[in-house]
Amino acid sequence: MKGDQGKRNNKKCMAYVAAFIVFQTSIILVFSLIVMRIRNPKVGFGALTVENFTTSNNTTTSPFFDMKLMAQVTVKNTNFGQFRYENSTIKILYGDMQVGEVAVLKGRVRARQTRKFNVTVDISSSMLSTNSNLRNDIASGVLPLSS
Repeated sequence: MKGDQGKRNNKKCMAYVAAFIVFQTSIILVFSLIVMRIRNPKVGFGALTVENFTTSNNTTTSPFFDMKLMAQVTVKNTNFGQFRYENSTIKILYGDMQVGEVAVLKGRVRARQTRKFNVTVDISSSMLSTNSNLRNDIASGVLPLSS
């Protein structure tokens, strides 16, 4: 009889160990899917400074603008691991046409940190083909740019 009770206790112990392993696995799975999920970093502009801004809206010539844009770019990593990025390019657009471009060198952002760096972009409408909205935008004093 004692041998049967020992086997029964052994089986009971193994059942508890198996239940514990299943419970721990489910906790780890939930934690990894909800808390540790990989998110894209957030890239944005901080402080912006415009220098050497010149425009012309003369009716005898085509309208144009030229400027130098100095900006602080931030890359915010919300993940629990570091994020590495390769050489890339920031493009400045007027409408859907490119008016400026600057290269960004490869780097990394540590876990749950924000990396800030400064860029300088020369922006010019000389890259634009004839755009009927450019004259109106310059006249209104608002030049919609995006990146």
